[in-house]
Parts: sequence; C-alpha cells; structure tokens
Amino acid sequence: MSKTFIKNLSDFVDKEVEVNAWISNLRSSGKIAFWQLRDGTGHTQAILSSQDLDTKKWDLVQSATQESSVKIIAKVAKHPKQEEYELHVTDFEFYQIAEEYPISKKDHGVDFLLDNRHLWLRSSKQLAIQRVRNSIILAIYEFMAENNFIKIDAPIITPNACEGTTDLFKIDYFDTEAYLSQSGQLYIESAIFGHNRVFDFGPVFRAEKSKTRRHLTEFWMMDAEMAFIDLNENLDVQEDLIRFIVNKILEKNKSDLEILERDIKPLENITKPFYRMTHAEAIKILQDMGSKITEQDDLGGEDETKLSEKYDNPIFITHYPSEIKSFYMKRDAEDDSKALCADLIAPEGYGEIIGGSQREDDYDTLIKRIKEHKLPLDEFQWYLDLRKYGSVPHGGFGLGLERVGGWICGTQHVRETIPFPRTIYRLRP
Repeated sequence: MSKTFIKNLSDFVDKEVEVNAWISNLRSSGKIAFWQLRDGTGHTQAILSSQDLDTKKWDLVQSATQESSVKIIAKVAKHPKQEEYELHVTDFEFYQIAEEYPISKKDHGVDFLLDNRHLWLRSSKQLAIQRVRNSIILAIYEFMAENNFIKIDAPIITPNACEGTTDLFKIDYFDTEAYLSQSGQLYIESAIFGHNRVFDFGPVFRAEKSKTRRHLTEFWMMDAEMAFIDLNENLDVQEDLIRFIVNKILEKNKSDLEILERDIKPLENITKPFYRMTHAEAIKILQDMGSKITEQDDLGGEDETKLSEKYDNPIFITHYPSEIKSFYMKRDAEDDSKALCADLIAPEGYGEIIGGSQREDDYDTLIKRIKEHKLPLDEFQWYLDLRKYGSVPHGGFGLGLERVGGWICGTQHVRETIPFPRTIYRLRP
C-alpha cells in the first residue's frame, strides 16, 4: 500500500492507498457518508459505507466534524462521469476530531474573517489565491534566471529612507536609530557593477496611513537593477516579465482562477504590446474625462483607476515631473523638468503594479539632487561612491507582489493576496 497525495491519485486507480488530509466538508445519506478531503495538493471525495466498515468504525464516522484531521485507507476509483478520482474507504483513523469550526458557509464580515485569518486561509478561494501567489513568485525567479539576473539580498534594517520620505517605521538599534526598509533598490544598485543584472525579493515596510484597497504597511517587493540600459530598454524588460508571469498563471493556475471566478479573457489579452504615454498625455486624457488633475500633480489611485478602465492592456506612464519624483531618478536631457521614469498601470482598474526609472549616474548631479531633497549627505556617501568608480547608465524597477497578485486574481483588496495582512488598523493575527 502506498502513501500518496491527492494530486497523484490518478496513478493508483484500483489500488489501495493511504491519504492524510482534513475534512473540509461532509454529509451523510443513510448508510453512506461523503467526506470532502483536502491535503494541500488537491481535493477529493471519500465515500464511506457501513458495508465496508465494521460497526465500531461506522459509529465513529458520525463523530466527524469539519476540519477534522484523518488518515484514510481507501481504494482509488475513477469518477464515472468526470475527470476526477474518489476514495472508497476501507479504514480510517482520526488524528483529531475538530471542535466546531467558527467559519461557516454563511456570509461573514471582513473584520471577523481577518480576526480569524489563520483559519480563513483554509477556504477554497484563499487557497487558490495563495497558490497563484506562489506561482507568481516562481515565475519571477524563472524569468530573472533566464534573463541573466542574480539575486542579491538587501538589508531590511537601514539607517535612512530610500526615497527620502517620512513614512518609515523607526526601530531602536542598540544606541542609534534605524528604520525598516522601504526598498532594497539603493543597496542592490551597488551589485550591478559586479554582476550587471541583479534583483532582490523580500518584505518591505511603509508607514503610510493609507486606507485604500491597494496599500499595506508590510508587503513583498521585487527590486531589479540593470547596468548599461536606458529607460526604453528598462520598460521592455518589465513588459516581458509581466507577460511571462501572466502566461505562467494561465498555464498552471487556470483551475484556481476558476475557483476565484476570474474572467481570464483580459489576462489572455496580455500578449499585445503595452500602451505607453507620457505623464502629460495621461493628464490630458484624464482632464478630458472630467478630472481636475494638473500637469504638476502625481496620479492618485482614482486617476490610475480611470485610466486603466479605459484600456485593455497595461499602460506605461512615463516622464513624470521631476519635482514629484525621487532624487535618484535621472532627468530627461531634452527637458530637465521631466524624470526618466515610468509607472506600469494594470488594466481593469487595478492601478500601479510596477514603478521604475533610469538612475542618475553622474556624481556631481546626484550630490545636487540629494541636497535639493534636503537629505543627509553623509548617509548617502556610500551610494555616491558608486558614481566615482566605473559609473554607467543604469536603471531598474520595483514590482509589488500583492498588487500583481490582486490584479491577476481579481481580488477587491490586496490584503487577500498576502497570508497575514498588515494595515494601519491590523497587527494581529
């Protein structure tokens, strides 16, 4: 007898197997009981009959509850009508008979579900979201490896802000102040001079008091940096990456998207070239749509939503006013008031999923920008060194994992795309 996972049941038709799982649902009809089993690799139905079990075991069947953990001994059978496999149970034993499960089929409020996030994660839609999240992560690693990137781990504890903002989580670091990282960008920039193309992938922290569906205080970011590229080459890499991710999800996670009731037609459309427009062009479009936004304004969430609902593919918005962008962004040689940067806006109202730019590569200019932004020059001396020893044109971008996952899964809020969300109102569980 073989011990197996549910996903491998097709290999054991007409054979007896051992399956360890949880009972996600159950019902009975006379002398037959039906358990819906989940083991992390898939779902299947176990059929228990009073004819196949002794009296003591059949009586024990009646003790089963939702989320009870169980070892099943059963014969594998092909479903008579569907491409599924089921288990005809010959024996079983409980690891634990679970107490009454607090999450029922009835509708629950968001706060209740988040208070019970550690249990909500077991639900079918949440399981599907996390499987998609995992596939996105694997796709990113695969793409980066195929395109000559090497992973470099940036520190999480830093002495200053990457972008010079005040939205930082301050921590006590022995006898000095330190902060949780907003981005690994500045640190991995140093590695391009050795490896040419690098990326990091990990948690970042932003103390923004935002209540929107797109913001978390702790989330996962993939930062990538590349030597010897300009803005357009940077955008080409980003476009290829997003296409690669979407194609992998459509290839590996269609069943999960079905569980989520996600319309996949918009995702299948991501084969076309992405739209590209300048910030000024985007402003004109928004103004024509009735927005009061001006050319000196950054795009807010509502603006991104309006734009992304108008187009059937992601949109690169480039050349933002340099005054509203970070100090490290290189300015356009033809118009010093514009930064060589871009945000990638996902369609269907999901907004920004990637932000990137060409980085300033000139030593004196970078000093000037740091001073203009009133940042502590001493804290950036090491970063300035990178412009003294073999400086080259370079650029990069940051991809928000939860935002990409939210768009692909079609969720209403990014908090569903991370196992344990952190917002301004939530620290537990």
